[in-house]
This record gives sequence, C-alpha cells and structure tokens, in this order.
Amino acid sequence: MKLGLVTYNIASDWDLPTLIQRCRDTGYEGVELRTTHAHGVEPDISAERRREVRSMFQDSGVTLWGLGTACDYHRNDPAIVRENIELTKRFCELARDVGATGVKVRPNGLVEGVPEEKTLEQIGTALRECGEAAADNGVEIWLEVHGHETQHPPRIRRIMDVCGHPSVGVCWNSNPTDVKDGSVREYFELLRPFIRSCHITELANDYPWRELFSLLRSAGYDRFTLQEIQPLAGTKDPKDIERFMRYYRALWAALQPTA
Repeated sequence: MKLGLVTYNIASDWDLPTLIQRCRDTGYEGVELRTTHAHGVEPDISAERRREVRSMFQDSGVTLWGLGTACDYHRNDPAIVRENIELTKRFCELARDVGATGVKVRPNGLVEGVPEEKTLEQIGTALRECGEAAADNGVEIWLEVHGHETQHPPRIRRIMDVCGHPSVGVCWNSNPTDVKDGSVREYFELLRPFIRSCHITELANDYPWRELFSLLRSAGYDRFTLQEIQPLAGTKDPKDIERFMRYYRALWAALQPTA
C-alpha cells in the first residue's frame, strides 16, 4: 500500500506546486484532488492546462491518483441526477487528460418519502452509465462509502450489485459505521470485491486501523490509502504542516502489518 493525500480539508488552499512539493518533502506518494479547491483542476480548464497538470505530476514523481468530485445520484429530481451524470462524464475526460487513475463520486443519503430500494437502484443505474464513460476514457469510477444513511456498507453493496460495471469500484471511507463489535471484518468482506481506493482519517482514534490494513493486505490491495483529515488548527507555518505530515506518515507506517 501507498500513502497519499486527499486535498479536502488539510490541503484545500494549496496550489499545485505547493501540494506537490509538500508531498515530495514528506514522503506522500500520491494525491486525490478534491473539486472546488485552490489547485483549480476542474472540467473547465483548457487542453493546454490539462497537459501542464499531467506534466507537473509526471515530472515530480508524485502520482495524481484521482479526482474527488461531489457528484451524486440519489436526488428525487431526474434533471439533477442527469446533471450529475453528465458532470461525472466530464470528470472522466479530465481524468484521462491529466493522467489520473480514477474519479471519486458519492451517494449522499436517501430521499424522504421514497422507498430505499428505489433510491439504491437509481444510484446503481446511474453509476452503470458513468462506468461506461469511465471505460471509454480508460479510467475508473470510485463510489465513496458516504452519506448519513447510504454509508451503511450493505446499502453500498446493493448499489454495486445493481451497477455491475467492471469500471466502477468502491472507495472505502473509514467511517465509524464500518465497525461492528469492534471489528471492520464483516463489512470489509462485504465490499472487498469492489475496493479500488481508500480514505483514512485520524490514525490515533479508536478505529481498528491495524485490522483494516491487515485486511487490505490480505486482499492484495497495493493502491493508495489517502489521508483525509482536518488541518492543524491555527497554523499556516509550512514547517509545522510538514512536521505533522511526517508524524502522520510515521504512524501510518507503524500500523502496517509486518507479515
């Protein structure tokens, strides 16, 4: 497994040169660029800028792992669902052009007054269409285990079963709701066939990190685990930020299985 960084929260106001340099200086190997943040890698950038972004990462040795969108497909308005599907397609094209492996999307909840199964099927059907666009562009779609109700792993599994597209996988999100009787094993095994990316949070909390990393290792997972945490409160000092990132990396390394 490799350690990377989600630009949501801690790196939201870093431009691309700052982001890449800090990752290089602290041993982070890849990034997921969250939409709307200061790096400005969005579907409306020019072809020239896309080539520049691709070259910046290729020359740096830091992997542009994914593009983190806010696209979702659970709404009760077909027009809004269609807008999100079309935006996802544009992100797939962007990912192809800048050299990213995948595009992260999400469910963001159930709809009041609509049967749960109908909403889950709607999300899965939308994802299938997005998966076709991903395949056409040589990238992947990662469904984040996200949303107050939809992050429940059995619901994510139902969405994935409806979707059934080989270019669509899951982004494990390290939620408290993954844990059952102190273990993530049951829900990990439920989603194991689909896990293509992984967000990790505060490694000093009581989430069973050693078990998660061991399960990922046993599944042959050799992709990124991406730090997604709040920034240091009250500091903009680059030395403090980089020191924090090094501490996080050291703790991540200490939690890895040894065999």
